[in-house]
Amino acid sequence: MTVSELSGNAVLAVIDMQVAFHETGSDWQVPRYEEAEAKVTELTEAFEQVVWTRFVRDPAEKGAWSDYYDRWSSFRVDETSRLWDLTIDPPPSQPVISLPTFSKWGPELAALVPVSIPLVLCGVATDCCVLSTALGAIDAGRSVIVVTDACGALSDEAQEQTLRILELLAPMVTLATTAEVIGALGR
Repeated sequence: MTVSELSGNAVLAVIDMQVAFHETGSDWQVPRYEEAEAKVTELTEAFEQVVWTRFVRDPAEKGAWSDYYDRWSSFRVDETSRLWDLTIDPPPSQPVISLPTFSKWGPELAALVPVSIPLVLCGVATDCCVLSTALGAIDAGRSVIVVTDACGALSDEAQEQTLRILELLAPMVTLATTAEVIGALGR
């Protein structure tokens, strides 16, 4: 899929725009969070179908997740912690999917994105949850557009490296800017 083929039926998934990734001093702080957040806001105003996701900790910490939270113990908080709050309030009509996994691709998101409908991704972190979600979606046969300037990684280098990896997955994954996506939607 090319960006010029994008239509109004595309679904925008806003990945994990949460306090844990925005808060100064957080181990998971995305340095360019606010830049990405401004672009995410532009995109949410241009799309008719928007779904939001949240990363939350599974208190059971099954398998390797226990080791993960041993490393990141400051995030061993329950699902109601403010760390998991979204930094942009979605309208009540827009669904929010909360999962304890990097990939937000699963039955809930799949139900909102039929095979014939492109999935447009933005959010954080490009090098983790955005990448994982894109991989899950393309494995399920979805066309994915990643909005490069509406994403942020844990460093500029990680952002560039991840975008290079995603670019290798063309034509299943297309990289585009916010302006290109909004322009293709005719808004």
